[in-house]
Amino acid sequence: MFEGKTVGVVIPCYNERTQIEQVLETMPDYVDCSIVVDDGSTDGTPGVVRDYIARAPNGHKIVLLEQPNSGVGRAISNGYVESARRGMKVTAVMAGDGQMDPKQLRMVIAPVARGEADYAKGNRLFYRRAWEMIPRKRYLGNAFLSMLTKIASGYWQLADSQTGYTAITSEAIGTIDINALYPRYGYPNDLLVRLNVYNFRVAEVPLRPVYGVGEQSKMRLLKVMPRMSWLIFKRFFWRMWMKYVIHDFHPLVFFYMSAIGAGALGLLLFVRMIWMWAATGEIPPINAMAWMMCTISMIQFALFAMWFDMQMNRDLTILIRRPMDESNKQEAPAQKDEVTV
Repeated sequence: MFEGKTVGVVIPCYNERTQIEQVLETMPDYVDCSIVVDDGSTDGTPGVVRDYIARAPNGHKIVLLEQPNSGVGRAISNGYVESARRGMKVTAVMAGDGQMDPKQLRMVIAPVARGEADYAKGNRLFYRRAWEMIPRKRYLGNAFLSMLTKIASGYWQLADSQTGYTAITSEAIGTIDINALYPRYGYPNDLLVRLNVYNFRVAEVPLRPVYGVGEQSKMRLLKVMPRMSWLIFKRFFWRMWMKYVIHDFHPLVFFYMSAIGAGALGLLLFVRMIWMWAATGEIPPINAMAWMMCTISMIQFALFAMWFDMQMNRDLTILIRRPMDESNKQEAPAQKDEVTV
């Protein structure tokens, strides 16, 4: 237990036979249940887990779930359901490839266990040497998706949307439709959107990036990025409808609709302007003025809508400040800072 709360850890894994045992061996003692969810591994990972359970002193705390290869999001969803079924009040997620330092688990679950937040996530991008430690393509891709996720989810102060080091309350698991979460790499983005619809508080904890521990990434950026961008785009409109029309009402939806309308009209005027220039060699002044007005209106409407959204969600984000002691590279105690825009 931690802070009087039972703690479960979901460990999704796919072909991690060389790493999974180390993850289980280093699991902190305060974890009450480790739920390993194998996503259809073909390298014998489930067998390694069973052998460890049979001989390890903490084997009675470990549960192995197996599923057909369905994606990391589906594995985590199934782990959440099992953790809630076993009565865990706080459920964290740690990858099976050893890329998440178990010593940092305490910092991730603390805001949730203490009732300060309903969901907590790590942030590797703000670490002092993150640019050097994280592979360059991953850093830039993560930053891009994090920007899109800010707009789509309503948690404007959060960054590192793709981190998998998280913790969630049993109440949040029981409220949102866990089984409807995106089954693959876009699940953290999808989950943040769903949490915001129900006004759950989210804490962000700065963590040290961990790379080069023998992990092998299964993600192919060129394949995943377009899919995730499209997912985030769709979830933005879903959140607008659910949060500001169905659950409650806020006029910011009209500002977003007006921005879309002005943008569409501006695009048509721009196409006409180019066509007229190609056909006659001249651009009608009235066409150019109308296009400029539509473009300016689109920007103004969108900015007003974003500002309203930021104000509505400003109290749902908690940033944890964790100073670093440079002399011995040890992490100093955390400080909570509730952030406003």
